[in-house]
Amino acid sequence: MATSTSSVVLGISVSSSTSLKIRSFRNAPTVLNSHTPSGLNVVTSPHHRHAASQRPLSRVQATVLQEDEEKVVVEESFQSKSYPENGGGGNGEPPDASSSSGLEKWVVKIEQSINIFLTDSVIKILDTLYHDRHYARFFVLETIARVPYFAFMSVLHLYESFGWWRRADYLKVHFAESWNEMHHLLIMEELGGNSWWFDRFLAQHIAVFYYFMTVFMYMLSPRMAYHFSECVESHAFETYDKFIKDQGEQLKKLPASNVAVKYYTEGNLYLFDEFQTARPPTSRRPKIENMYDVFLNIRDDEAEHCKTMKACQTHGGLRSPHSYTDDACEEDAGYGLPQADCEELTQ
Repeated sequence: MATSTSSVVLGISVSSSTSLKIRSFRNAPTVLNSHTPSGLNVVTSPHHRHAASQRPLSRVQATVLQEDEEKVVVEESFQSKSYPENGGGGNGEPPDASSSSGLEKWVVKIEQSINIFLTDSVIKILDTLYHDRHYARFFVLETIARVPYFAFMSVLHLYESFGWWRRADYLKVHFAESWNEMHHLLIMEELGGNSWWFDRFLAQHIAVFYYFMTVFMYMLSPRMAYHFSECVESHAFETYDKFIKDQGEQLKKLPASNVAVKYYTEGNLYLFDEFQTARPPTSRRPKIENMYDVFLNIRDDEAEHCKTMKACQTHGGLRSPHSYTDDACEEDAGYGLPQADCEELTQ
């Protein structure tokens, strides 16, 4: 009789533990807003801090944070001009300033100053040429913005070929980022942003120069290359945010782009989740009803790119968001979690 009672108690305990793990994992996507010296509100999942060891937030805390997430992260984030004046901890600088040498901090400041000078120079050119031609400007921006991911993958493939450095997660995430930017570009082409020969000529020639520059920069200093890409994505965010605020009412009256509807709402959204390394898979599912929704989600995509580029500036600090769900399934297998429940977590 004692043995039977003990078995029942043990069964209830294991079942409760498993149920709690599933609920906790689903709450784990909630974010912790951390203010970095760069002015960015970097959103990190608890899994980014300790993939398996840190305890997730409670359901009540998760709900409150999720309600405030978009306002805090997307609308109050990027201030790219603040980079050179930062203290330790942001944009590739080691978080523990006491352990970093004065030389390294000096090098980081030089890298960031060069990046901001280059970014500001390009912005002035675009401001002069595309003062009131929004879709053409966006076409040029998106043609340029996807180039770094091609460059990163080229160098990583080269390193893999020589057996120097093999990081599958980096290749997966950078490909997903290029896939996202490609659909932004297709949307702008659908809107007529590439109708002028001059715009196509300018965008394509800048892209070629930018590719080789990024390859050289990435081989010289990956931290610098990732920071430069963060600056570019930050400008893209600010550009779309201003456009939405200025043209919001008109955009709400326009039908949604067919490319946007297919990309954001149809088919397998694995790659859409993959580039958003600061949030768990399936935690963001956009609604696309009009052009306002399209540009709102493009803007939010740029915010996610900034956070991913931020994470990349710490050497070896990037992981595919899907790898955390894989780890959770492996851990839960030891508790007898049914395979169907594990598959539900990874979808």
